[in-house]
Amino acid sequence: MKQKKSVFITQAALIAAMYTALTVLIAAFNLASGAVQVRLSEALTVLPVFTPAAVPGLFIGCFLSNLITGCALWDVLFGSLATLLGALGTRLLRSRPLLAVLPPIVSNTLIVPVILAKVYGVPDSIWFLMLTVGIGEVISCGILGSILQKALKPYQKQIFKETE
Repeated sequence: MKQKKSVFITQAALIAAMYTALTVLIAAFNLASGAVQVRLSEALTVLPVFTPAAVPGLFIGCFLSNLITGCALWDVLFGSLATLLGALGTRLLRSRPLLAVLPPIVSNTLIVPVILAKVYGVPDSIWFLMLTVGIGEVISCGILGSILQKALKPYQKQIFKETE
């Protein structure tokens, strides 16, 4: 029992660190925030398919990334909650791998544009932001996430020790 808890905490911490590192890297190219967001780190949103530790790991990673990249407080909070909702949805759909990439795409496409419009003072741009954030999420979660999921599948027992 104690070992499973340690594995869970370690996996969550590693996923949070990977998410943060990838976001900070892509932020150097101005793609981590704003109207057009293609966060490579969002590909990691498929990890709840493999381990429940990915759910808190992704939330913490997103929270830290948003803090580090200078997002506004409401963006930090609600953007991180959008990632948490997406991660929970992915975990629930873990037995349906093709559908598992959809929850983070949907949650971020619906929540993040509203935050961006309200927090950064561009209320008439919600539909445009839904389009641009949605495209970024399809690229990051849908395409890159699916590739990552397929690449990890044969090695899941070696990479992700059982935590449940």
